Amino acid sequence: MGALGAPVQPGPSGTISMAPPSGPPGPEIPGFVCPRRPNQGQEGRPIMLRANHFQINMPRGLIHHYDITIQPDKCPRKVNREIIETMVQAYSKIFGAQKPVFDGRKNLYTRDPLPIGRDKVELEVTLPGEGKDRVFRVAVKWVAQVSLYALEEALEGRSRTIPMDAIQALDVVMRHLPSMTYTPVGRSFFSSPDGYYHPLGGGREVWFGFHQSVRPSQWKMMLNIDVSATAFYKAQPVIEFMCEVLDIRDINEQRKPLTDSQRVKFTKEIKGVSGLKIEITHCGTMRRKYRVCNVTRRPAQMQSFPLQLENGQTVECTVAKYFLDKYKMKLRFPHLPCLQVGQEHKHTYLPLEVCNIVAGQRCIKKLTDMQTSTMIKATARSAPDREREINNLVRKADFNNDPYVQEFGLSICNTMMEVRGRVLPPPKLQYGGRTKQQALPNQGVWDMRGKQFYTGVEIRVWAIACFAPQRTVREDALRNFTQQLQKISNDAGMPIIGQPCFCKYAAGPDQVEPMFRYLKSTFQGLQLVVVVLPGKTPVYAEVKRVGDTILGMATQCVQAKNVNKTSPQTLSNLCLKINVKLGGVNSILVPNIRPKVFNEPVIFLGADVTHPPAGDNKKTIDCCCGGKHGCPSESLRCYCSCSTASSRNNTRTIGNGTRTTRAVLQVYPIQA
Repeated sequence: MGALGAPVQPGPSGTISMAPPSGPPGPEIPGFVCPRRPNQGQEGRPIMLRANHFQINMPRGLIHHYDITIQPDKCPRKVNREIIETMVQAYSKIFGAQKPVFDGRKNLYTRDPLPIGRDKVELEVTLPGEGKDRVFRVAVKWVAQVSLYALEEALEGRSRTIPMDAIQALDVVMRHLPSMTYTPVGRSFFSSPDGYYHPLGGGREVWFGFHQSVRPSQWKMMLNIDVSATAFYKAQPVIEFMCEVLDIRDINEQRKPLTDSQRVKFTKEIKGVSGLKIEITHCGTMRRKYRVCNVTRRPAQMQSFPLQLENGQTVECTVAKYFLDKYKMKLRFPHLPCLQVGQEHKHTYLPLEVCNIVAGQRCIKKLTDMQTSTMIKATARSAPDREREINNLVRKADFNNDPYVQEFGLSICNTMMEVRGRVLPPPKLQYGGRTKQQALPNQGVWDMRGKQFYTGVEIRVWAIACFAPQRTVREDALRNFTQQLQKISNDAGMPIIGQPCFCKYAAGPDQVEPMFRYLKSTFQGLQLVVVVLPGKTPVYAEVKRVGDTILGMATQCVQAKNVNKTSPQTLSNLCLKINVKLGGVNSILVPNIRPKVFNEPVIFLGADVTHPPAGDNKKTIDCCCGGKHGCPSESLRCYCSCSTASSRNNTRTIGNGTRTTRAVLQVYPIQA
């Protein structure tokens, strides 16, 4: 396909002229000034690598950008796409044979300009609906010309400004068809399970899909493709969904109404952040969809609502009686609650047994620890398997036969990009002790046997808190663990002297803070608390919250199975972590191979922001972490500063960055 068309505008006789639209210029092109590469590296063994990037060949020329306003607004992206698709087909005089692409919100792009000039055009679009049609008004207005030539100039190094508007336009082109074919989530696309089934429990399951984004690189634009997975709610009857959430094995054995705690748990899951969508099954082929707004306190046989009779009289009627009279349906589970759907003030109630969970609803709530573990096991892939899956995805997507990709003159290479890499030689590590041995890592692994920490900490005051029950971890197991830990730590140059000052059993996260406060106030100079955990438990998060953010106490958690059955490898790994937490230095780079930047004091800063999961009232946390290297013999010491904010958004923006950074810098004052 040739270059994209030049801007055109209707001529005086209705013909199309090649003159650019008159009027004020479009908005400034947003750009990113790319820093120059300082030099080419030479060190290391050359190696060829395959990256999951696929080259995009694009024509020169212009793409035309239009702003879209849909009324009524606030429709889902899926509905917006249906509206625009219907509009393009209905108004052939405007769109002709063109295939515009749309981002689902505001931005529409065409290969050639539409014959509307720069005037805003309002069009009426009708979508068929259940019961009655839905009418929308769509306003289309020209915004700007997007230059692919400017993008090519930047990619080939003749310009340092990368036009982000051109990248956005190409991204919309590549995403248009997948967005209508699959279920889009962020930059990924998912489809319902076909040939696999990975349940997560609680009415959730794993869906596999692919991540797709357009990225600039040296010389060419690239399409980044990767495998992706996330949690969706299973499409199933609401009765079965409730059984999964409440761990009810057989619904026929549930002959009593739900308890308050069961109802609250079920409500939290099906109501969620914005309410799950359900579809009804009692009206034949008409599967009307609703969004759940609540779960009733009363069962269907007792839940009543005002029913208007044919004579205009209003009477109270129970849901169970209404379904019997109206649909000749005797409810199988009249003792179970109803779903309240739609708007709360309209009092629309549906028995659970006539509702199904609608397919394709992503679970945005935080997964439980067990669900997270199951998700990791289901999605773990070796590099060769991942490469094979990505290549299969590209073959299945068949981008070069996508009519919208063809419309804009793009073509995508079907093989991964090969790039040159270098395997850098591993740095030598310096240990301490009398021998001051050195170690050279091999394949990312090195042996610490016969070596001691560069600077080992002497631990004199320490405690053990066992949150595993005594029947699981006996006292003799704790004694043996203590002895073995002391032996390994002494060999590593981090002597743990004497018995723990405190060794008690505890149960549940509620006991963490009182116990830690007692330890801190009772045992002066307490250096470490070793916490024994009974597998996956909320105790871990509470230990870190209290120890790290409330009381400033060093803690080291260990699983009960590793206490009952000790191994030198596990204990050695524990010592590595403990020594660093208490201010020791495990190893340093051999001084004569250190980068020159370490010849003077240098500070490292890292920053991140963490948003709470959807539906969680916890605050957003901004964090800045800093570490100073003072001289070749000094270790990297870190200090962390955090702040919270109640507002939540999905951007990776650190709102209180100045405050947190200042707090770190005050710990390491600059010396003249």
